[in-house]
Amino acid sequence: MLQKFGFSQYESKVYEALASSSQPLDASMIVKYSGVPKAKIYEVISRMVEKGMVLETISEKKKLYASLPIHLVVEKLTAEFQTDIEQLEQHKIKKELVDDHVWSLKADTSIETQLKQAMMEAGKSIRFSAWKDDFQKYLPLLEEKESQGILVEALVVGDLKCGLSNLVTMQPNEEHTLLERFRLLIVDDLEVIFAGVEDEAWQAIKTRSQPFVRVFTDYFYHDVLLTKITTKYKDVLSKDKEIMAQLLQLRY
Repeated sequence: MLQKFGFSQYESKVYEALASSSQPLDASMIVKYSGVPKAKIYEVISRMVEKGMVLETISEKKKLYASLPIHLVVEKLTAEFQTDIEQLEQHKIKKELVDDHVWSLKADTSIETQLKQAMMEAGKSIRFSAWKDDFQKYLPLLEEKESQGILVEALVVGDLKCGLSNLVTMQPNEEHTLLERFRLLIVDDLEVIFAGVEDEAWQAIKTRSQPFVRVFTDYFYHDVLLTKITTKYKDVLSKDKEIMAQLLQLRY
């Protein structure tokens, strides 16, 4: 049984010989009862003493040995096993491989499913922007995640009233000729899904590649800041035809 806990055959035999004896034994007696070779006995005993499985004393200039009582051995091995388990749980043996592929998604239903799944798995933060009619499909889930303590930041194109704490709304101008439908989701600063319409069909990319995640995060905050600036200073900007013309060329 001791061998199952990492003890060698000789170590197990020494412990068995001592545990079976009603009195302490010297090295020669241990050799006799255990069958461990005389040339190995002191080395094996020394290891067992170091492991706390054998006690030693000196009586009349002779070293005597006794085994740790079996019930204490059980407690000892249990405690050590539990400690090993805790250390194993805290130590990542394998470095997690990051999938940095850029995956393409097609079909609106598949894209919606991927967006909802990513939102549900969010553990720290969600950044999401979309047009009003699309945004409303995900609003209950976003509000639920925010109520769980997840940071939710959102940008919606169109007028929308809801309970989200960090929501920015952008009212498109009729002159926004380059304003196109899109969906952008960034989850936990780890994964991004970006969807747009091409040839009247939704297409998307999904990736955990950090360069892409950083770019799309900047893209998200670019839209948020631009929306805040154009909303707050609308009257001032509308008087500058050159600036307004350039603003209207920006693609949200």
